[in-house]
Amino acid sequence: MTDIDPSAYDQQLQEKVASLQSRFQGLELPDLDIYCSSPLNYRMRAEFKIWQQDGRADYAMYRQGKHRQAYIIEAFPAGSTTITALMPPLLEQINQCDILRHRLFSVEFLTTLSGEAVITLLYHRPLDSIWEARATELAAHMKTDIIGRSRKQKVVIGRDYVVEKLQVAGRTYLYQQKETGFTQPNAQVNEKMLDWARRHSADFGGDLLELYCGNGNFTAVLAQNFNRVLATEIAKISVNSARYNFDANSIENIEIVRLSSEEITQALNAVRPFRRLRHVDLQSYVFSTVFVDPPRAGLDDDTIELLRRFDNIIYISCNPETLHANLLALDSSHRIEHFAAFDQFPYTHHLEAGAVLKKRIPDKAD
Repeated sequence: MTDIDPSAYDQQLQEKVASLQSRFQGLELPDLDIYCSSPLNYRMRAEFKIWQQDGRADYAMYRQGKHRQAYIIEAFPAGSTTITALMPPLLEQINQCDILRHRLFSVEFLTTLSGEAVITLLYHRPLDSIWEARATELAAHMKTDIIGRSRKQKVVIGRDYVVEKLQVAGRTYLYQQKETGFTQPNAQVNEKMLDWARRHSADFGGDLLELYCGNGNFTAVLAQNFNRVLATEIAKISVNSARYNFDANSIENIEIVRLSSEEITQALNAVRPFRRLRHVDLQSYVFSTVFVDPPRAGLDDDTIELLRRFDNIIYISCNPETLHANLLALDSSHRIEHFAAFDQFPYTHHLEAGAVLKKRIPDKAD
C-alpha cells in the first residue's frame, strides 16, 4: 500500500503537477487549473486480499514492485469514512463464523459519500444455502448489502449497487453504481471534474457526441449545455446504469447506444449501418462538441480523425502519456483553451488531466 502522510500531500501533488507540465512543454498551453484531493478518506471503493493463517483471516495488500508480496494491513486511511468504519467489524464477524471465513480470498467495498455500501466476498468454493443464511445475518448486522461470488456464481443479499449523490453547481445528481461497473474512485474530485467540464462548455450550444460515457457520469451534467446528446458505451452493465441515471435525474435529451468508438466512427462516416442505431437519425444531429474519456490506451487514429470535425473537444484522461500524444496529433486542427489536473489518486504517480480544445480558425492569408 502507498504510504499515506497528509503532511506530505501538498509536496507530492506539486511534484506530479511539475511532471505533467514538463511532459506537455511542446504544446501551447493555457494556465493549468489544479484540483486537489482530500488527503485522507478519499477512496469510495477498495479491494483487499484476505490472508488466511492459523484459523484467522486478515486484510492484506500487495507491495508495489517487481516482486509482489502480500502483507497484512491494520488500517486503510485512504478509504472513505464508511470503508474505514466497516473494515474492523466485518473482519470480526468473518473470524467468528467458519462458514463465512472458509476459503474466502478477497473482500471488496463500494461506498458513497452519503454512507451507502455494498460488500463483496469472493470465495474459492461454491456458496450454498447455509452460507446464504449466514451472509443474510451478516448483512443485517453490518447494515449493508452483501454479495457472495465464486466461480460462475453470484449471490446477492439486498442490492448489487449503491446510489451516489454528487453535488455540482448547487444541484444533486443521482448515480447508480453497480458492484462490477466502473466508477470514479474519488467522489469529491469527481465533483470538481464534473463542474470543470460543465463550466467550460456552458456556451457551446448545438449537440454533443460523447464516447466512452460509462454510467453517464459526465453525460448527466453536460446535457444541460446542449440541445441533444448522443452517448456511446460498449459495456452493457454501464449502458444499463446510464439509462437508470438519466431517468433518476429526469434528463430527457440524451440518447445512448451500445457502440464502440470505432463503430460510431464508421456509422458517422456511413461505412456501414448498425442495427443498434436503427432508431437513431444521425443526420438530424448538429454536433458542435465531442466529449471523450478513453481508457489508458488513449484514442486510436480513426477516432482522432473523427474529433477533427468538431468545433469543440472535451478530453478527460487517466494517462497523461497518451493524452500528450493525442493532443500533439490534434494540434494542427485545434488549440487548447483550458487545461486541468485532477488528483484522483493521492500519494501515487497517477494524475488525471482534462483539456478543452477549440478548432483553429484558418489564416485568411492562406
